[in-house]
Amino acid sequence: MRSESCGRWPLVASALLLLGGCVSERVVLLPAPDGRPTAITVRDSRGEVVLDEPFAGVERRGNEFKALKSSETEVKAKFGTALAAQPARPRSFILYFEGGSETLTAVSAAELATIKREIAERPASEVMVIGHTDTVGSTDANDKLSQKRAAAVREILVAAGVPAQKIETAGRGERELLVKSGDEVAEPKNRRVEISVR
Repeated sequence: MRSESCGRWPLVASALLLLGGCVSERVVLLPAPDGRPTAITVRDSRGEVVLDEPFAGVERRGNEFKALKSSETEVKAKFGTALAAQPARPRSFILYFEGGSETLTAVSAAELATIKREIAERPASEVMVIGHTDTVGSTDANDKLSQKRAAAVREILVAAGVPAQKIETAGRGERELLVKSGDEVAEPKNRRVEISVR
């Protein structure tokens, strides 16, 4: 039985159950933490079933798919141990910079404590810091500035006690604009680092 997602991060609980010597496979769609709709297609060589409602499920016994509808309580009772063992979902942060510099805005600097706390709460955390720029300046200069921004945030996090080996950095220059703009546009939302804590 193969699953393919239709949403970006559909959450699925699946289990193999041994019932009287008969193996069944079960897939249950969990709601997204942020409330966004998700869906998944469960397919094998004999057919497919689309699950597009929270706690909808499908069970295959032998050659047949059987649709299931569970409640949150039933899913927690059945899959609670597996759900509790899942790693925390990645968390993303965006910090903004003053124009043409590696200096964080005051609002972004204040967010660093929250980011450090999030990293500390994850026992085996990994942190990715990706620097970006607006379109003011040459492509080469912006590549260098984006790398410097990522490195500056890394240094701040290390100075705050985050182990250096947990943090990776990269610079994307002006290639991935948050706000699309023409060349030589000083757009504050593009002067940023994106931090992913997983």
